[in-house]
Amino acid sequence: MAKTDMNVSTVRRAKHGWILTTIFAVISITWILPIAMVLLNSFKRKAYIFANPFGISNVKLSQGFARWQAGISKTFVGFMNYKTAVKQTKFFQSFGYSLFITVISVFLIILCCSMCAWYITRVHNAATKIIYLLCLFSMIVPFQMVMFTLSKFANILHLSNPLGITIVYLGFGAGLAVFMFTGFVKSVSVEIEEAAMIDGCTPIQTYFKIILPIMKPTIVTVAILESMWVWNDYLLPSLVLNINKYKTIPIAVQFLKQSHGQVDWGAMMAVLVLAIVPIVVFYIAAQKYIIEGVLAGAVKG
Repeated sequence: MAKTDMNVSTVRRAKHGWILTTIFAVISITWILPIAMVLLNSFKRKAYIFANPFGISNVKLSQGFARWQAGISKTFVGFMNYKTAVKQTKFFQSFGYSLFITVISVFLIILCCSMCAWYITRVHNAATKIIYLLCLFSMIVPFQMVMFTLSKFANILHLSNPLGITIVYLGFGAGLAVFMFTGFVKSVSVEIEEAAMIDGCTPIQTYFKIILPIMKPTIVTVAILESMWVWNDYLLPSLVLNINKYKTIPIAVQFLKQSHGQVDWGAMMAVLVLAIVPIVVFYIAAQKYIIEGVLAGAVKG
């Protein structure tokens, strides 16, 4: 009886495994399909993007291979859309602004928020509790409530430039970062820091030599999440930056709209691919740290 029960249990687990695999496969295809469509249509002529968004030829294969192949040559324009997109959007200039803003913003968020999290975790008083609660509160407040006030103060404080907007991103990104770093620091033994101080380390040396290296999994996780947010953000740069001088990639994409609302969809798809590639490469390179960092931050959070 015991062996029979074990066999039945194994069969049930196998069935459940196949069901879950099928469900997750369908979800993955659902997420990947739009990206595949953008990539495919970035090589097509404008007239064929809406006529046959999923196909590679306007002629069916059953009508003959030669005609089908000729249809492919009419449908696709190679890298012409990419050349048009780069020229019309001044892509490399926009790429430079986006890269600068993303790198500096994420660096400031990681440095300042990890220090803040370490301080409010180790120092127990009313001030640190209030700071922590304010960071949590900033995650709840909708951006629409502060967007107009933010735009006004950004102009007053002369933050309408690539360096100034990084300060704004630091403020908006601090809530999530402090929350994650605080959860991780709570799991770090205080004895490690005490041993470092006995050896003569100052608090600053303890942070950079002991705490910061230990935080690596959470740092990578925060870096990925914040990088994806800053790189793809459209609303905040459009409100803060002087877009006549400084255009990030999401803003530059909007300038592909022509008069009377017409859009060069081939060039639009091409510039979207160019915008997606850097952040996808960064995500793939560092994805193994995401779950590790989230779990590490949730140990005693």
